[in-house]
Amino acid sequence: MLEYCIRAAGPDDLDGARAVMLDTVYRDFGTGYVPHWHGDIVDPAAAYLAPARHTLLVALDPEHGAVVATGALDSRGPAHPPNPRRIAERFPSGETAQLRRIYVRPEHRRRGLARRLVAELLAFAAADGGYRAVYLHTDPAVDGAEPFWRSLGKVVLDEREEPAGGQGIIHFEIPMGR
Repeated sequence: MLEYCIRAAGPDDLDGARAVMLDTVYRDFGTGYVPHWHGDIVDPAAAYLAPARHTLLVALDPEHGAVVATGALDSRGPAHPPNPRRIAERFPSGETAQLRRIYVRPEHRRRGLARRLVAELLAFAAADGGYRAVYLHTDPAVDGAEPFWRSLGKVVLDEREEPAGGQGIIHFEIPMGR
C-alpha cells in the first residue's frame, strides 16, 4: 500500500487543493462552482490558512507529490437558511468545528485517505480547546458518502425524512474524541 503524506496545506499546495475541490463539485456533485456555496474553494488561503482556528489538510501522492485529497475545518456553524433553523441553533459558529471539503480523487479512493484526513481534523479540533461539537453535512446522492459518514458519526437530521424533504441533506455530529 502506498504511504500518502498528509499535512497542513501551505501556499504551494493551494492550486492542487483547489483543483481537487473543483473537480469534485463538477464531477461528483454535478453542481459545478456555485459562488455562494463554494467561495472557500476559490480562496482557500483566506478561508483556511489565515484564520488560526481553521485548517486545510492535503494528501500527497507518494509517487508524484501531487495533491490527491483535501480536508478542511472551520469555525463557521451551518447557516440558516439554507439549513434548518434547529441545526443552526444546535451548532453555533465559534463553538462548532465544521468539517468541509473531504474530497479524494477517484483513483485514490478506498485507501483510507478520507478516514485519515478526518482523524487529523478531529485532533486539530480537540487541540483547539474551544470547540464543543464537530458537525458536517453530506449529500447522500454522492456515491459512498452516506455510509462513510454513518461509520464515523451520528445522524442528527436526515432531511429526506422531513415532510417537504428539505434539501435532501444528511446532518451529522462527529465525536471529537475519535
